[in-house]
Amino acid sequence: MHEHAAVNISGLSKSFGGIEVLRNVNLTVHKGDVVSVLGSSGSGKSTMLRCINWLEVPDQGRIEIAGQRIGVNDAGKAMSQRELAAIRAKTAMVFQGFNLWPHLTVLQNVMEAPIRVKGVHRAKALEQANELLAKVGMGDKAHAYPFTLSGGQKQRVAIARALAMNPEVILFDEPTSALDPERVGEVLQVMKNLSAEGYTMIVVTHEMEFARAVSDQVVFLEKGEIIEQSTPQKFFSNPDTDRVRKFLELMN
Repeated sequence: MHEHAAVNISGLSKSFGGIEVLRNVNLTVHKGDVVSVLGSSGSGKSTMLRCINWLEVPDQGRIEIAGQRIGVNDAGKAMSQRELAAIRAKTAMVFQGFNLWPHLTVLQNVMEAPIRVKGVHRAKALEQANELLAKVGMGDKAHAYPFTLSGGQKQRVAIARALAMNPEVILFDEPTSALDPERVGEVLQVMKNLSAEGYTMIVVTHEMEFARAVSDQVVFLEKGEIIEQSTPQKFFSNPDTDRVRKFLELMN
C-alpha cells in the first residue's frame, strides 16, 4: 500500500486585507522528516503553519494530513467543527508564546487534551503525561504551575503537551524566539531528540545550526512564495538564489 505523505500542500494561497501573504505554496513532507522553514519576518511562514491545521482558513489550495484533506470534506463542503477537530488532532502545534494553561499544573497541562479531545482514560493519561515529562526533562516539575517556570521549561512542557496527542506531525512556530539565549539550547536538544525518534516536524525557525543539523529539507519563503527548497547541505553551502545567499550572510 502506498504510504501517504505526512503533510501535502498544493496551491495554497492566503490574503489578509488585500495583501497576499501566501502565493501558490506547494510542499510535501514525508513521514519522519524534519522540514525547517526559513525566511525574513513577514514572509508568510507562520501563516503557512496556521493554514496546515486550519487555524487560518486558506483562500485557495488543498492541504492533506496523512492522506486526509483538512477543512473541506469529500463532498467539497466545509467541514463541521467535529470533523475539523478529528483531523486537526493529527497535528500538534508548539507556539513561541507557550500557551500553557496558567491555572493547571504542568502535569494537568499535559493530561488535559488527551482526556478531553481523545477520551483517554485518566489513569492512562496520567501515566503517559509522566512519561512525556520525563522525556523532555521536566519530570521533577510535574506539580509546579507554569508561572514558576523559566521560558525554556515552559516550552519543554508545551512540547510534552503536543506529544500527548500522539500527532502525525508537530508544527513548531519559532519555538525558541521568545527565550533567553541560554535557554534556547535545552529546547533545541529536545527537538533534536524527537527528530532522532522519527517524529515528523515542520519548524519555522531562525536557528540556522538547528536547521543545518537536523532538517531533511529546508524551505525558504519570500513574500509568500517558496523560492528555494533543498537539502540542508545544498541550502547552506550552495544556494540557488541571491536572496538566500544574502539571507545566510546576514544570519552568520
